[in-house]
Amino acid sequence: MALKQFKPVTPSLRGTVLINRSELWKGKPVKGLTVGKHSTGGRNNHGRTTSFFRGGGHKQSYRLVDFKRRKRDMPGTVERIEYDPNRTAFIALIKYQDGELSYILAPQRLRAGDVVVAALKADIKPGNAMTLSTIPVGTIIHNIEMKAGAGGKIARAAGQYAQLVGKDAGYAQIKLMSGELRLVRGECMATIGAVSNPDNSNQSLGKAGRSRWMGRRPHNRGVTMNPIDHPHGGGEGRTSGGGHPRTPWGKPTKGYKTRVNKRTDRLIIRNRSKGKG
Repeated sequence: MALKQFKPVTPSLRGTVLINRSELWKGKPVKGLTVGKHSTGGRNNHGRTTSFFRGGGHKQSYRLVDFKRRKRDMPGTVERIEYDPNRTAFIALIKYQDGELSYILAPQRLRAGDVVVAALKADIKPGNAMTLSTIPVGTIIHNIEMKAGAGGKIARAAGQYAQLVGKDAGYAQIKLMSGELRLVRGECMATIGAVSNPDNSNQSLGKAGRSRWMGRRPHNRGVTMNPIDHPHGGGEGRTSGGGHPRTPWGKPTKGYKTRVNKRTDRLIIRNRSKGKG
């Protein structure tokens, strides 16, 4: 969808650039496909802040999105495209032939009235889901499973996609937007197309209040805090933080690599740090 700019009748509107959501459903979500959502304010189960600068925001209900595409070999019609406050992408309401309703991630170029299906073999068009072993090499895909039957985990945010670049020995090679080249089992499901709302990153909220509506509180730097709150805090006058940037819990940050996942290291052919070439 296109971006929307405003006539600057107020100072905040001068820099505001938002997504034009005029084509989205304007009513409420399907009640049977939503559950209540508890706001944490960045606190964990002990009541301690583990994620700073969170809190407030508009009340939200969680939409139950079918990342597994459970309904196999049954065509479904897209009833409408909806906004989802829990993610950057839009979601599509699907009505299957037996009358069951379900939400899926809406890919780009999916419109109300289109028919989608999840099957072992299906047409290569946006919204259809099938196993990687049956998708042609070179296809743009999203919502990719890492384990068969576990539901899509890769390429789910707005505008994201991956490309199937090869198949060999029961594995599919997929190239991610980060430049990483990864192996995934051929039995894993993926959906054709790129995720909707590619202009999400081009928005400019225009005012602090809009961030507050989303549950984001003002961000202040560690060097402005007290020593009890942050390793950078304290000191007489203005200090730079000591030259060793740390997280609030004392771990190095700003480039310090923390990834430790030996289970899946063998499935990465080319790391994202090697560039996107």
